[in-house]
Amino acid sequence: MTTINLTPEPLTAENFNQFGDVLSIENKDSITINDGFANKFADLAKIDTQEECGETSVHIFVAKKRQFPLQITMLEKHPFFSQTFIPKGETPFIVVVSPPAEDPIIENIKVFISNGDQGISYSRGVWHFPLISLKDNAQFVVIDRKHNIDQDTIKQCTVRKIEDVDINVELSL
Repeated sequence: MTTINLTPEPLTAENFNQFGDVLSIENKDSITINDGFANKFADLAKIDTQEECGETSVHIFVAKKRQFPLQITMLEKHPFFSQTFIPKGETPFIVVVSPPAEDPIIENIKVFISNGDQGISYSRGVWHFPLISLKDNAQFVVIDRKHNIDQDTIKQCTVRKIEDVDINVELSL
């Protein structure tokens, strides 16, 4: 069995652009609103949930801390909608991704670490490992397609097990 050890690289808009958007105000223009009491940084990510009359939904996930090295045993994708994660508070987290394809391409897996103020928005079809929190009880605002069990005709999530390769994320803070 082949072993791949991955170390996260800092998350930037440039190195994440093939997977989606980085939500950050760094190097972004704003407009002043609310009589000068707020700055608005608009259009930081495209929310893509409209397939077959889909509705956008906002959730809060409360995550458990992961242990490292972390073995990546599967990847998932949402073929018909984007998915956005925004940490509440200064909460760095790890992102494991592979570009959109029929199946994950193991040699194209990338690992990023947010700076705690950044969120991410996966484009539809991007393979990713579920949320990797570095803190217990960390809260994340998640924006994606509302799941209407009785009405949905689209597949919400595709999961692929990784069995032929031992992939580990190593973290040294």
